Amino acid sequence: MVRAHVERVNNMSSNQSISVYSEIGKLKSVLLHCPGEEVENIVPDYLRRLLFDEIAYLEQARREHHQFADILRNEGVEVLYLTDLMADILEETRVREEFLKEFIEEGKAGTKGLQEAILEFFSSYSPKDLIKKCIAGIRKEELKHIKPKSLGDMVKNPYPFYLDPIPNMYFQRDPFASIGGGISLNVMANETRNRETIFAKYIFDYHPRFKNVPRWYNRDKTHSIEGGDILVLSDKVLAIGISDRTDPIAIEKLAHSLLDSEERFETVLAFDIPKTRAYMHLDTVFTMVDYDQFTIYPGIEEPLDVYSINKGRNHELHIRYEHEDLSSILKEHLKLPAVNLIRCGDGDRIAASREQWSDGSNTLAVLPGKVVCYNRNHVTNEALRRNNIEVLEFESYELSRGRGGPRCMSMPLIRENL
Repeated sequence: MVRAHVERVNNMSSNQSISVYSEIGKLKSVLLHCPGEEVENIVPDYLRRLLFDEIAYLEQARREHHQFADILRNEGVEVLYLTDLMADILEETRVREEFLKEFIEEGKAGTKGLQEAILEFFSSYSPKDLIKKCIAGIRKEELKHIKPKSLGDMVKNPYPFYLDPIPNMYFQRDPFASIGGGISLNVMANETRNRETIFAKYIFDYHPRFKNVPRWYNRDKTHSIEGGDILVLSDKVLAIGISDRTDPIAIEKLAHSLLDSEERFETVLAFDIPKTRAYMHLDTVFTMVDYDQFTIYPGIEEPLDVYSINKGRNHELHIRYEHEDLSSILKEHLKLPAVNLIRCGDGDRIAASREQWSDGSNTLAVLPGKVVCYNRNHVTNEALRRNNIEVLEFESYELSRGRGGPRCMSMPLIRENL
């Protein structure tokens, strides 16, 4: 039986579970994950494996995340949590068994003895605690008795986890992306993060509010694409970054699926950004803050190549290199008289570099001209205010250590149409 919580959530929605046709339309519903025990399972020896540069202090990180969620609620946004949605669907025994089997296999717990021990370990967990523990990971000392059934069960291994923690889980932007009335269920560039997309898969397969949502891309594909590279600029134009994490072949496949659908989108703009850790996604260097205003990290403007993808004849795609500068490209495709690029660090090279590292360009719009930002990026935030953008700030001592900002931490589910 699915819990009454689902009925409550359904009543709060407007019969449409996904509706995102812009970056700036009034935010109505958003998905978050508050950092948990998984953050405390990051250790220095395995920082790179888990895609972290530093170790965050969990208690402060949670305080900051609560501030973020409270800002959204104060703006009238429905805040949903991944763990709640997963707990709803795991009330059903069949779904729980199917999920655990897939999650354990993708977690590389490959031997029969280990798999049986993990299933026994989880057998007494409630649905909510089960999801939290899957995200937190399983330390070796937590499984006391594994019956050896293969060589792999017997060989000693110094690695401290049977199932890795998933500390990037609080970046809900990446595992899937809301596009129009559907989603891209993504393929993550790093094996460490690909388990994150399993949660979205099960929500969109089984949750009553989210079943039967169209998918423009699916996690069974071979080429990576991540949600931080996907920006819905209007109901006609989608921007996707060719980045360290998103492959151009994936962009082409998504574009083909989306432009061939009944959605209103006409153009996909592919932004070829530098392939570095500092600029891992398009939204770390470029976000939309108003109808005609964007934040941008100035370090990407010179080498930036942009390609437009449109529907051609016989269901083929027409791809063109855009020769103009970025402002002109945005003006043309968004049908704007002018475009204002607000530069991270207010154009100062040192401030821009410092604040981009702490996601100064990674804003989350709650409505046109009103954005949520980290308070530490004070130079960029003042530049936004000087351009008549209202800035809502929250603390960023620990969350920023994960190399992601307010947009990275949130997945909009419903925005009002402009």
